Amino acid sequence: MSKQGYHHGDLRRALVEAALHLIEEKGPTGFTLSEAAKTAGVTPAAVYRHFAGREDLIAECARQGFVIFGDVLEHAWDGGQPSALSAFSAVGRAYLAFAKRYPGHYMAMFESGLSPQNSPALGQVALKARNVMDQATEALLAHIPPDRRPPLAMVSAHIAALSHGVIELHARPPAGTRSPYSPEDLLESGVGIYLRGLGILPPDQ
Repeated sequence: MSKQGYHHGDLRRALVEAALHLIEEKGPTGFTLSEAAKTAGVTPAAVYRHFAGREDLIAECARQGFVIFGDVLEHAWDGGQPSALSAFSAVGRAYLAFAKRYPGHYMAMFESGLSPQNSPALGQVALKARNVMDQATEALLAHIPPDRRPPLAMVSAHIAALSHGVIELHARPPAGTRSPYSPEDLLESGVGIYLRGLGILPPDQ
């Protein structure tokens, strides 16, 4: 990429795109700021016009990812239509689809060591996705009497953990390995077993 002709916003965008490419290739901790600058076609000094360092650059990748992630989950949830269960399943499929389509963003968000809880900027944009998961979980729990209803935050966290586990183990397997089941089928069956175990779904559903 040429070092000439960058506008202010173009350079920042080029650096983010370079970082996303390197994250996909080497992981969020596997590249240097100099490599990101070289990939973007600029000098390392140019990076500091926009980012305080490598972690700041990765944080921007994560921030953009959470914005997209929240929109994807919200679109999948669609207000719980046509039913809470079908919409919840759509959210699970959207979780996997996001990780496949935006692997660099996903790794920056969840594998870089950056925590939305410790970063106001990340926490703010991550809130939308968390709210969608909470809404979807609350709708599934609505028919259970309050005194028998499991904690919403716990169920939502367990579903997120299942989703991340399927992504890590089966949606991005090492070269030469292959699961006999699709990630979508694995997630759907795993969530179904979990929800039936809690009494959220009847045995025959």
